[in-house]
Amino acid sequence: MTSPFIEHVNLTVSDPDRTAGILSAIFGWHERWRGPARDGGRTIHLGSEAAYVALYTGPDGEDADGRYPKGAPLNHVGVQVDDLDTIEMRVKAVGLTPFNHGDYEPGRRFYFLDPDGIEYEVVSYAEPRGR
Repeated sequence: MTSPFIEHVNLTVSDPDRTAGILSAIFGWHERWRGPARDGGRTIHLGSEAAYVALYTGPDGEDADGRYPKGAPLNHVGVQVDDLDTIEMRVKAVGLTPFNHGDYEPGRRFYFLDPDGIEYEVVSYAEPRGR
């Protein structure tokens, strides 16, 4: 039996096309699906064959600033990569700012915020180049 794994995360964003473009440029993810969603909104599924991020918005981008009864928004979305330095260059290339770099066991990491203020942690457990 396969161990349980996270198949997708659903994020409410103001502009799914913009966020999909940014995440695709940074991580190389591909669009799996797009279409109508609840309450007249729309969604883009972006990721790999195994897992994806669902980028949802209500009609005309509404709900992006909303708070939900289940509590505060998530802390961050963690993405594991092999080449942290290349991903950091891509983050900068799309006009975002990496911050809070950490080089400690068990890996290296940094964070960035997307245009909606969603925080992403990028982590690598691979040995950095040149060390």
